[in-house]
Amino acid sequence: MQFDENKPIYIQIADAICDKVLAREFQPEERIPSVREYGAGIGVNPNTVARSYDLLTERGVIYNKRGIGFFICENAHSAILEAERKRFLSEEWPQTLKRIQLLGLDPEELIKQ
Repeated sequence: MQFDENKPIYIQIADAICDKVLAREFQPEERIPSVREYGAGIGVNPNTVARSYDLLTERGVIYNKRGIGFFICENAHSAILEAERKRFLSEEWPQTLKRIQLLGLDPEELIKQ
């Protein structure tokens, strides 16, 4: 996994897991790798992965079955989709729209691309 030095690693890990849920690589009720397994797989300290899992638990994306592991929540896909749409519309879209206007692009032209 390539990390962006401008963003905390634990957030990048959480984002990567959310992306896998959105791409349906992780299915509802599917067990995901343990903190140690995931950390070893991407070369990150397990404490960093644990922090990611805590964040994902707070967001309702995963849950822990004590002694068994972490699993994808039943409604994770829709929860992530809703949160990402809100984030896009409030953070990314205004910048994109401004860029479109500055470049004088026609919406019809963009749709055809």
